[in-house]
Amino acid sequence: MGNGHHDHDHGLGGHDRAFAVGIALNLGFVAIESVYGVLSHSMALLADAGHNLSDVLALALAWGASVLGRREPSQRFTYGLGSSSILAALINAMLLMLVVGGIAVEAVQRLLNPVPVATMTVIWVALCGIVVNTTTAALFLRDREHDLNVRGAFLHMAADAAVSLGVVLAGVGILYTGWTWLDPLMSLVIAAVIVASTWGLLRDSVNLALHAVPPRIDTGLIRGYFSELDGVVEIHDLHIWGMSTTETALTVHLVMPEGHPSDRFIAEVADELRGRFGIGHATIQVETGDELHPCALAPDHVV
Repeated sequence: MGNGHHDHDHGLGGHDRAFAVGIALNLGFVAIESVYGVLSHSMALLADAGHNLSDVLALALAWGASVLGRREPSQRFTYGLGSSSILAALINAMLLMLVVGGIAVEAVQRLLNPVPVATMTVIWVALCGIVVNTTTAALFLRDREHDLNVRGAFLHMAADAAVSLGVVLAGVGILYTGWTWLDPLMSLVIAAVIVASTWGLLRDSVNLALHAVPPRIDTGLIRGYFSELDGVVEIHDLHIWGMSTTETALTVHLVMPEGHPSDRFIAEVADELRGRFGIGHATIQVETGDELHPCALAPDHVV
């Protein structure tokens, strides 16, 4: 006996325009920053251009995943394609790590062999980066508290504005001191910022891909909730995993010697799981605990 409670909140669907504008702004800025980075011999500008290109890819992948996530379930993909958001996050994290590697290698070479930098060009282009990234972040400002993916996009672009500010500071530092090594040093700082912001994304996306319990979910609290339900003497085969970066699913077997309590009981439990724990897709199986027909999935080590 089960209940599948669907709560398909594919979040990003209402933000297609924000994604389109954000991608266009950042793509245009990447082109400008790359050209002036080469012309001014600025490793920091090129590092920031690489970072912003990864942002374009991240926004594009997130947008594509949000579109796929709105597709109806099919006979082949019975859960729909919401899990594509997990794949997008994983790909983004790996791309960012590759970008970081390239930035770090080139920055070390520049530290060993300093190159003159067109300081004012660096400052003006990086100032443009602050404007572009702040504008993009503002596109996701309104709904950042209501949608985890939108909040992630907002925080990512806000962090990029801070990185561009760092490039400006490096340019100002070179202007007043003549220390050209400040430019590759800042590119290493940018690389460190990317690693710091990407590590959590990489860890969480890998965990979701492996069907780990989402970090915001406390399995102990949920187990305790089920144990306290009237008529429940045992629970087993409890599994919690992310169907996407925004949806969580759960399956559980409840041993109730008095038998199935009612459809109302199942519906109320599903509503409680959604409202209290943020689990929108719950499947609940009720058993009586018949010793002659034990559940093969009862042991915790059996899946």
